[in-house]
Amino acid sequence: MDLSFIFHYRGIRIGDNMRFINDITEFIFLEDEPRPADIIFIPGGSCPEIAERAADLWGQGLASYILPSGRYSMKWGHFRGPLSKAEVYNRDYRTEWEFLKDVLISNGVEEGAILREDQSTNTYENAVCSRQITDHLKLDIQKAILCSQAFHARRCSMYYQSIYPQTEFILCPSDTQGINKQNWFHTEFGIEKVMGELTKCGSQFVDIIKKYDRTQKKMHGR
Repeated sequence: MDLSFIFHYRGIRIGDNMRFINDITEFIFLEDEPRPADIIFIPGGSCPEIAERAADLWGQGLASYILPSGRYSMKWGHFRGPLSKAEVYNRDYRTEWEFLKDVLISNGVEEGAILREDQSTNTYENAVCSRQITDHLKLDIQKAILCSQAFHARRCSMYYQSIYPQTEFILCPSDTQGINKQNWFHTEFGIEKVMGELTKCGSQFVDIIKKYDRTQKKMHGR
């Protein structure tokens, strides 16, 4: 990635080698080579690309089940419709799960392979409620593919890994909303999205890390 640009701030020459942008990019944008797993998870959202990717992986025989997750964001109080390809996926969807299910079926996934979780309203709840579903079905999830938006991959993996601590996750994200690892720092929208994710990866995990620390100390009698 060429970061050899130069700009000035209050008369100071800045640029030439903005290594921290590389560091942020490598932290946020995670991706693995697809390989077989027990299930494909799709965190809730309104971008069809993530479900299209999941459908393609399912079609390759990489997992037997797909679990889309999501009701809608409490910020809006309803599902606002697809962020892209609304001319293709144009039904009246009540939840993110209904939308993602339609994308999956439209791309060749058998309805019987699609599990249901339509109560969660944020990424953390996506993971928690998905765990409730897989536990209820007595599914042993040793390996899981996680299909998220590319700039959402790190935070999704952190949440799902915290809820499925014994599971190996294979990250297969999709570029969405015009944002990818090569261009995110070139637009105000991309910068706000990625830096917002970076902030959330800190602020939203304070209590989780504290709880983990307390649990470890209790286990080891400290």
